[in-house]
Amino acid sequence: METLANLQSFVRSAEEGSFSAAARRLGITPAAVSRNVAQLEANLGVRLFQRSTRRLALTEAGERFLGNVGGGLASVQAAIADVTSNAGEPAGLLRISAAPAFGRNYLLPLMPQFMQSYPAVIPEWHFDNRQVDLIAEGFDVAIGGGIELSPGVIARDLTPAHLVLVASPDYLSRRPLVRRPEQLHDLEHLAMRSPQSGKVRSWTLQGPKEQHATLEFLRPRLLVNDPQALCQCALMGLGIALLAIPDVLDLLKNGALKRVLPDWYVDAGPISLYFAGQRLLPAKTRVFIDLLVAHSREQQWAKRFDARV
Repeated sequence: METLANLQSFVRSAEEGSFSAAARRLGITPAAVSRNVAQLEANLGVRLFQRSTRRLALTEAGERFLGNVGGGLASVQAAIADVTSNAGEPAGLLRISAAPAFGRNYLLPLMPQFMQSYPAVIPEWHFDNRQVDLIAEGFDVAIGGGIELSPGVIARDLTPAHLVLVASPDYLSRRPLVRRPEQLHDLEHLAMRSPQSGKVRSWTLQGPKEQHATLEFLRPRLLVNDPQALCQCALMGLGIALLAIPDVLDLLKNGALKRVLPDWYVDAGPISLYFAGQRLLPAKTRVFIDLLVAHSREQQWAKRFDARV
């Protein structure tokens, strides 16, 4: 049976949204409140709060437990039985964030197998071209690049995020052959404005023999704020565009687009799988992570999406 101190610390923290405010109400130290909540989570075997430097948020299990406890201490035993009975079984709402194109083309195809294997889990997909705050926004998993590793967030790399210059064969047929980065001056540049910062990022190309060339000298002829729109503009023969390998792989294979300076590419870091710390990781999250990591290895994403291959 849980101690009254542990339960009071949990309820007050949930009500106040912070351990410090809960401590003031209970007349104890914030460290004691945090310790009591951690002990409660350990005893139950589930994570009740997602913690970050800016926010304390209830998990799905935490919300359910709070709802049951809120009826009074007489319901404590029933609440404990409810939350622990499902602790080891994958169940509940699984909120996932991913970039639209990568999510549709490479992640959604996992759903038939996943939903058949775990019928009690309800995947909720959010497709957006931005870097989410995993904990503050209540996501269980995010797939993308450059997400801030706030305290409690773990990243597992899935594949390199390489960008390449592409254009339509028709566009390139009407232009002189580009053999060196400085010759890119002669081509129309299609660029993307960041949805977060509103800026056009300046990238650095990497070439053979560890050569480097900045693209900051290029002046955009057309701007968009979406990678798929940028790809469509390249397909229409409006100019050259810098796009991620996963977004153009099929188009390069079928000849709809061609690489410009095929020995050069941009290394934008990894595409990673982000999730809260592994301690008391919900079963629904754990099985999704295991499936995605295994799938990425089976499909050889690290090789398929490498611009050097």
